[in-house]
Amino acid sequence: MATPVVLVTGALTGIGRSTAFTFAKNGAKLVVSGRHDDAGEALVGELRALGTEAEFVRADVRHEAEVEGLIDQAVERFGRLDVAVNNAGTEGRVAPIVEQTPESYAATFDTNVLGMLLSMKHEFRVMLAQGGGSIVNITSIYGELGLASGSVYVGSKHAVIGMTRVAALEGAASGIRVNAVAPGFTETAMMHRTTGTDEVRSAVLEIIPQRRFGRPDEIGAVIALLASDACSYLTGQVITVDGGLTAGWPLMTEGQA
Repeated sequence: MATPVVLVTGALTGIGRSTAFTFAKNGAKLVVSGRHDDAGEALVGELRALGTEAEFVRADVRHEAEVEGLIDQAVERFGRLDVAVNNAGTEGRVAPIVEQTPESYAATFDTNVLGMLLSMKHEFRVMLAQGGGSIVNITSIYGELGLASGSVYVGSKHAVIGMTRVAALEGAASGIRVNAVAPGFTETAMMHRTTGTDEVRSAVLEIIPQRRFGRPDEIGAVIALLASDACSYLTGQVITVDGGLTAGWPLMTEGQA
C-alpha cells in the first residue's frame, strides 16, 4: 500500500511506541493514541522529526464514544484508515483466583477485551466502507499458555485470540485482514512489573532458548510486516515472537515452567 495511514492504540510506551516508530520510519502517516496528553504530544513531536505526518488523539478504549471519536478523527485527518494496531492493554491484578474480584476482572477485561472489541467495531466500520484494511491485535504467549497467578490476564488474552479469529472470518470477503501478534518476555515496564525481581527475571532467561528478552522494536517489526501487503494472504493467524520459548514448552517440567 502506498503511504498507509496507521493507527496505534496504547502507543505511549513499550511495544506500542516502538511500533509507531517502525511505521514512521517506513513512511506511514500515523495516528497514535493513549490516555496521557503530555506523553502523546511528545511522541508526535518525535515522530514528526522523522519526517512523517503524525497526530495524537487522546482516547480510553474502554469507552465506546472515545473509540468512535478516535477512529473518526483519524479518517477526518487523513481520509482513510489502512492499518490498525490494537495494542492498548493492561496486566491487571496478577494474583491467585481466590484473590480476584469483580473489580479486578473488570479492570483487566474492560481494557484488554472490551477495548479491543470496540476498536475493531469502529475500524471495521471504516474499512468496510473503503474496501479493506489490515488489523493487528496484540495478545501474549499467555493467550495460548498458562501463567501462575495470572488467571484474569490469561483469560483476557485467550479472548483476544478468539476475537481475532472470528473477526478475520467476518472481514475476509471484504478485504479486511485480522491477525494477532503474541509477544513473549519483552523488555517493557509491564514485564518488569509482572516478573517482579531480578531473581525471577534470571530464572525466566534460563528457559528462553535465545537466553535474552525481546526488544519492543523486534515486536514492532513483526507487526509492521504482518500489516503490510507482503502478507496479503495471511489472516486469522497468531504470530508468536518469543525467542523460541513456546517451541520448547512441552519439553519442560512443571518446575521449570
